[in-house]
Amino acid sequence: MAVSNRKKFQKMERNLITFEDPKSPISEQYRTIRTNIQFSFIDETMRSLMVTSAGPAEGKSTTAANLAVVFAQQGKKVLLIDADLRKPTAHYTFRLNNYAGLTSVLTHSSSLSSACQETGAENLYVLTSGPIPPNPAELLSSKTMDNCLRELQSEFDLIIFDTPPVLAVTDAQILANKCDGTILVVASGKTEIAAAVKAKELLEAANAKLLGVVLNQRKHREGQHYYYYEYK
Repeated sequence: MAVSNRKKFQKMERNLITFEDPKSPISEQYRTIRTNIQFSFIDETMRSLMVTSAGPAEGKSTTAANLAVVFAQQGKKVLLIDADLRKPTAHYTFRLNNYAGLTSVLTHSSSLSSACQETGAENLYVLTSGPIPPNPAELLSSKTMDNCLRELQSEFDLIIFDTPPVLAVTDAQILANKCDGTILVVASGKTEIAAAVKAKELLEAANAKLLGVVLNQRKHREGQHYYYYEYK
């Protein structure tokens, strides 16, 4: 990686700890999650992964971004797609422009090749949300979305979707049916059990392959956070 790119990348949001501090305990937890996900696909190939949560502010976007980093660090060509077309954040996290993105591709106003942006991390690319549309669910369920996913799978080893919370809108359920696996993120001390159970039921009703749950925001005595993956 060029020095200038690395310096630029180090100025990103602090939630990209897997890049900024790859030897930290939290980064090691992300690598553990990566390994457990791969164990779920021993006899088949995983090409797409969806990360979602029951409600807002539970850490799904942070989890999706850091998982994208650790998979890319493994040598895979990874694309992180910000499919939260209502409250996108990936362009802030990676300090990218959001003039063109997923919505631009789905409305045929931009090509995939021009919309996918490089990051300062080797092997990692981001497709931002693009302009916020009036009809997110319709765009994600369209045939154009299916064609887009097929084209991307021929270009990338792994595609990771960051989606809206399951209980807020139907977008995550739509994409869960298109992805090889789904990870549900819950926040310690915040996500209610009933909400997590309802989110799980909605994903299963959408024929999602729910791989497991990531518990985050659980604090050590020192005030640090760690992430824990649990099989379904």
